[in-house]
Amino acid sequence: MRRILLTYILLFVLGLLAVQAQQPFNTLDNRDRYGNQVDPSTQPDSLDTGTDVQSIPPKLYMWQLSETLGNRTIVPADTLALNFQNTNLVGGMTGEYNFLGNLGSPRLSRIFFNRQDDEPTLFMAPYSSFFVRPDQVFFTNSNVPYTNLTYYKAGNKINGEERFKSYFSVNVNKRLAFGFNFDYLYGRGYYANQSTSHFNAGLFGSYIGERYQIQAVYNNFFMKMNENGGIANDGYITRPDTMAEGKKEYSSTTIPVKMEQTSNRNKDFYVYLTQRYRLGFKRRVLKEEAQNNSVQQRFSPAAPTTSIASSIAPADSLATDSLATDSLPANNLAMGDNLSLDSLNSNHALPEDTNFVEEFVPVTSFIHTFKIERARHKYQSVSTPDENAYYNKQGVSRDSTTAFSVKNVFGIALLEGFNRYAKAGLTGYISHKFSRYDLMNADSMTVDRFTEQEIYVGGELAKRQGKTLHYSIDGEVGIMDKAMGQFRVNGNMDLNFRLWKDTVNLIIRGFVKNTLPSFYMRHYHSNLHVWDNDNMEKEFRTRVEGELNIDRWGTNLRAGVENVKNYTYLNQKAVPEQNSGNIQILSATLKQNFRAGIFHLDNEVTWQKSSNETVLPLPQISVYSNLYLLTKLAKKVLTVQLGADVRYFTKYNAPAYTPSIQQFHLQPENDQVEIGGYPIVNVYANLHLKRTRLFAMYSHVNQGMGTRNSFLVPHYPINPSLLRIGVSWNFYD
Repeated sequence: MRRILLTYILLFVLGLLAVQAQQPFNTLDNRDRYGNQVDPSTQPDSLDTGTDVQSIPPKLYMWQLSETLGNRTIVPADTLALNFQNTNLVGGMTGEYNFLGNLGSPRLSRIFFNRQDDEPTLFMAPYSSFFVRPDQVFFTNSNVPYTNLTYYKAGNKINGEERFKSYFSVNVNKRLAFGFNFDYLYGRGYYANQSTSHFNAGLFGSYIGERYQIQAVYNNFFMKMNENGGIANDGYITRPDTMAEGKKEYSSTTIPVKMEQTSNRNKDFYVYLTQRYRLGFKRRVLKEEAQNNSVQQRFSPAAPTTSIASSIAPADSLATDSLATDSLPANNLAMGDNLSLDSLNSNHALPEDTNFVEEFVPVTSFIHTFKIERARHKYQSVSTPDENAYYNKQGVSRDSTTAFSVKNVFGIALLEGFNRYAKAGLTGYISHKFSRYDLMNADSMTVDRFTEQEIYVGGELAKRQGKTLHYSIDGEVGIMDKAMGQFRVNGNMDLNFRLWKDTVNLIIRGFVKNTLPSFYMRHYHSNLHVWDNDNMEKEFRTRVEGELNIDRWGTNLRAGVENVKNYTYLNQKAVPEQNSGNIQILSATLKQNFRAGIFHLDNEVTWQKSSNETVLPLPQISVYSNLYLLTKLAKKVLTVQLGADVRYFTKYNAPAYTPSIQQFHLQPENDQVEIGGYPIVNVYANLHLKRTRLFAMYSHVNQGMGTRNSFLVPHYPINPSLLRIGVSWNFYD
């Protein structure tokens, strides 16, 4: 830990030095008439007048990357004012996750369509509330240094939880930027032997040049979690008056639990880099036209990646590679056009030396992405003897495994819109991944090493320019070793059209996949679990989904169907198994927001149905509802949100949790319990004053009411009522 803290201090000092060295590089207003953030690197340089600049208004934009090809997508800066109180909840913004109760504990989405694949490893997947994948990293470009500090606290110093996050980014010039992030949480736990301690520190940098572009990120994670196996008897929560014959009152910390001296450790680091070199030509265009092109065309709408009705306006949806300026205005001169510059000059009758600028037109991109990752998992337990143990019959487990991988992707992209006939962009690529896994040996207590090679060829056809229709089709097929016979095809299309005085957004998406279960579903060796399933069949999945957004009505409707053949799951004994038949999942989600003056009611209702509840149990109904008033005070500089929200789902046999493999699985046959049918209510006050956000929340205010069935995972009760506070500052200097 000392070395980690020293590393963070060094990063902070380097950031301060960079701030001192930074010079102002852009004083233009980087927003268009729609309010979109504009890439400063696409704007003409300011003239050097020799006048000292006393103050520069802060301007920044953020983006994220697609992991395979490194395409960039503009995302909103972290200035969320509405519902800030929910940003640190393990259950998610709308409470869709089942989790063990404590901050930083494993979680699993109840909404099947929202579940992620078990990457990078099976053991990291449950930590999606903390682990940040490369495609979730935020890159920043700003004309002044940008810093965000966020602090959350809940409960007291004995049982409570705390989290501190910092983010820093600085530009050396308008093209080169770098920064670092820091994230530390500590959940002491309101139930015995349940504490968590997670740490993440990372570096990121980007250079966005006219021809050459590179973005890189390094992230290091350390996650520690003590395990208690759940409480010994659910009656301590559901029927507390009957426990100990009513002679004793139990607080959460005195309730007996099933395990002690048991813990899990996960260590993960990765380095991700994406770079591209672009070929093209230069042409002279009107300065005003060049500025309009950078605003209107380089930020052309693309299919929304979220289903939030409040963020679906076409002007707010940006092309995935718009910042890279890999698109070209349709009204610009194209290669092979016969229109000459002389005729353009005569048409506009403007002086050539003052009204024209050079503009680079990219035609082809050569792409390379690289990722190296190592993930280590360790389970330790000192418990009663276990006859089912493989290595140590005394029940002492020191299980460990390591996964290491290196992946390279090489691609060529013919860019959309470089001439009048290029109505869509076309990309082709080849990827190679080497993976190595170290497992315990059941006989010699040595290491069993497995290696796998995967080579895929793939491509993408995409149209992201224009205002009405956008689409993308991408896919890849395996051609060597474990990749043989595997393939993935994804499709997305969105259509935007006017309906009365509003814009309606219709999205259709789907996929077809034929993939092997992950390595750890096929192989794992430990003291309590050993399996080698080389005969597992490929999982064949198809999904079709539609989404309708009507912003003015505050409506978002999403519905779809998925079919899974050879569904792979963890059975009642927490061992991987496949269902040879077909399982269908139907799902529909309606988000509907209502407003009357300062009063708001936001609702989200999900209905889903599994054709095989035994293998894939799902709650039929999940509900989130948020009633609040929203207003501005103090000369409209203080935004106030006061309200209460509720989370509810119908009863079902939710997956149980096994600490020895850190996974959710079907409930044991001799221990079947239903959870759900219990609302969880929070009340809160959320304030936003200029660059500061803060909240106070009293969570689970209805503790002890109704059925008292306050479980999200069998035998793991959620935390009792407690006060939560949080504050976040943004600094632009």
